[in-house]
Amino acid sequence: MPRGRSTFTKRQKEQTRQQRQRDKAERKNQRKQERPVSGSIDEMAELREHAAEQAALFNVGAEDSDAGDESSDHVHE
Repeated sequence: MPRGRSTFTKRQKEQTRQQRQRDKAERKNQRKQERPVSGSIDEMAELREHAAEQAALFNVGAEDSDAGDESSDHVHE
């Protein structure tokens, strides 16, 4: 009987090892699938930059930059 016990333990360890390997592969696949989601964040940043460029072309927010210049003039006086 002692031989049977060690065989059972080895089989149990091997099954546990295989299960961990499957879990790891599953997590890896999930990370791969989530990567395109981060790509959409980059698209949003690109759209914001484009909007900022368009706003600069039309001088939107020009009053804000003038107000900033006035406040810096008062600091120098």
